[in-house]
Amino acid sequence: MQPDKDIIPIKPIPQADKAAPDSAEVVSLYAEHKKIHPRAVSGVFANWRIAMVLLTQVVYYGFPWLQWNDRQAVLFDLVNRKFYLFGLTFFPQDFIYVAALLMLCALGLFLWTTIAGRLWCGYACPQTVYTEIFLWIEEKIEGDRNKRIKLDKSPMSAQKLGIKSAKHGAWILFSLWTGFTLVGYFTPILTVAHEFVTWDLGPWEMFWVFFYGFATYGNAGFMREQVCKYMCPYARFQSVMFDADTLVISYDEERGEPRGSRKKGIDPATVGKGSCVDCGICVQVCPTGIDIRQGLQYECIGCAACIDACDEVMDKMSYPRGLIRYTTENAMEKHYPESQIWKRLARPRVVMYFLVLVAVAGAAITGIWFRQPVKMDILRDRSSLVRETNEGLLENTYNIRFVNMSENPQRLRISVEGLPEMKLVTESTEITLAPTANELITVNIQVPPELAKKGSHKIEFKAVSIDEGHVHLEEKSSFIGE
Repeated sequence: MQPDKDIIPIKPIPQADKAAPDSAEVVSLYAEHKKIHPRAVSGVFANWRIAMVLLTQVVYYGFPWLQWNDRQAVLFDLVNRKFYLFGLTFFPQDFIYVAALLMLCALGLFLWTTIAGRLWCGYACPQTVYTEIFLWIEEKIEGDRNKRIKLDKSPMSAQKLGIKSAKHGAWILFSLWTGFTLVGYFTPILTVAHEFVTWDLGPWEMFWVFFYGFATYGNAGFMREQVCKYMCPYARFQSVMFDADTLVISYDEERGEPRGSRKKGIDPATVGKGSCVDCGICVQVCPTGIDIRQGLQYECIGCAACIDACDEVMDKMSYPRGLIRYTTENAMEKHYPESQIWKRLARPRVVMYFLVLVAVAGAAITGIWFRQPVKMDILRDRSSLVRETNEGLLENTYNIRFVNMSENPQRLRISVEGLPEMKLVTESTEITLAPTANELITVNIQVPPELAKKGSHKIEFKAVSIDEGHVHLEEKSSFIGE
């Protein structure tokens, strides 16, 4: 029997050699985290960081304890919807000033980043500040960098447990104090202190003390540089605001390469090397663990610890300072001498940011300066647009809300204009507002029907001070005729 020509014989697939090693390779998408032990450094920029840490913490921890007019100077009273800032009182109606503040913060960050890179991150960012504080505590308890590395690598013992417990105990106490202070901005801190001591804190106050304390403890004690590298969005979009004239921390590769060790005081040219002695101290002091000699990286927070460290090594080697320094890309590429860097500040992008910043700040300050101490809002009674009184007059009802935005009592006289023979009917045309009071009064406006034809008629409410006369409010509304 002849095989069918349409049938194609199929060759059996050979089985894989079971003895052959598996060629599959597992690739992790996440880099293994290695704890960074930054080395302590001293110098000009280190002193600036210390000063900024002290300044920011004096402001943060000190402001809630300041008193102003028998109240807390800075208090965001969410329950009563009043926000105190020294002599100013703001209400939810003043949200425009919050928007202006956010715009100023954003524009200020953009302006400073365009001029000098991530100085905010390196000197004033809360993550950087609290990481610095936690590192100081760690260094005081565990010792310098080498001792900390040795302690982490050593097996657990009673001594190690005691040292670690002391460090974490100090961290936890500091974190709780930070959370306590945060709550003191929203609930009077003297009240919070009394409730905390008597263990009578409300549920929300308790939650935020421990939540913010836990966040501080976790971010500054454990996550540290990971927050800057992976969680902070600013690290990702900062390059958009950089240009070739932005001051950034740079390694002078032309001067430093080829790097290598040599004896102290030897001229690099005589041994065919650059000024970099390849000591690695610039890497050891970096809080994010990068090597600035590999060029500018998004992980660099601009703290300039590497500059201080390198300058110290250059001094010991009797070499000129500045192997690592603040400079610009154009200056490094010899487009202009570094002495002209400051002349490049007035470039279009910087000028634009500055002008917009000044305009927003000017508008906000002007608005606050000329803000009336009393706010008046007119709300028409929607349940009955117009009705006829027993005397045959047409009557409209209005609710007038007064908000005293000052901390002084206000006496006002209310009147209305717009139609002839119009009569304001209320218990009293005079009203006294307590400091920061929010009051609602109801008034009726009556007009003869022949003087208020069918339709809407424009009227205007007025409220003026009885005593000093510095309050003059006008609010437009309408009278509905029959």
